[in-house]
Amino acid sequence: MLTNTNSNTNSPILMIDDDVKLCRLVTDYLEPFGFRVEAAHTGNDGLKKVKDKEFQAVILDVMLPETNGFEVLKQLRTFSSVPVLMLTALGDESDRIVGLEIGADDYLPKTFSTRELLARLRAVTRRSQIAAEQTPLETEEITFSDVAVNAATREVMQNGQAIILTALEFDLLLCLARFKGRILDRDKLLDEIAGREYDVFDRSIDVHISSLRRKLCDDPKNPRYIKTIRSAGYMLVP
Repeated sequence: MLTNTNSNTNSPILMIDDDVKLCRLVTDYLEPFGFRVEAAHTGNDGLKKVKDKEFQAVILDVMLPETNGFEVLKQLRTFSSVPVLMLTALGDESDRIVGLEIGADDYLPKTFSTRELLARLRAVTRRSQIAAEQTPLETEEITFSDVAVNAATREVMQNGQAIILTALEFDLLLCLARFKGRILDRDKLLDEIAGREYDVFDRSIDVHISSLRRKLCDDPKNPRYIKTIRSAGYMLVP
């Protein structure tokens, strides 16, 4: 039996889903574990809430009326890097990849168990807590080419312009920057950005790297920043 042993007391979570009953069930389940859940039943309402208030994570349904979850996520990522856990009734792997490429941090089918939802939610919110508890060693700013990565503020600037990244994308870029010029395989990246307690699956690293490249306008065939080392991993170009 799961017990309330986590430290997420009163952690604000936003659930964007038109299924009112499901929102209530999730709220009733998560609140004893320290999560304070707010609900929005349309994409526009959800976007407004994220703009008006700070949340530790967003649970976002794909099959929303009027504006689907993918479009909501695209708009959300233009102004926020809040961790997003996507829910979908569709089991197709392509839907999962689309969500990750747009900027989702994790993905869960709507057939999820409450235990699995809790585990995934704890994983994505823990990254935010780690960012807030950085040690002095983690407050450096790392620059390469025309990009500056600030570990303290979790901001990325390219030619003076802010680049909006998800929490996981930022952690990946920071890890690559700290090991600039060294090849990092997927296992090393997983260890560095999350540790074994996080539910980040191996091949999703490739999807997040692809998204990073797109946001940095980095051509994988002629990379300025992130180079693929075939059968080995990735390296930030020194």
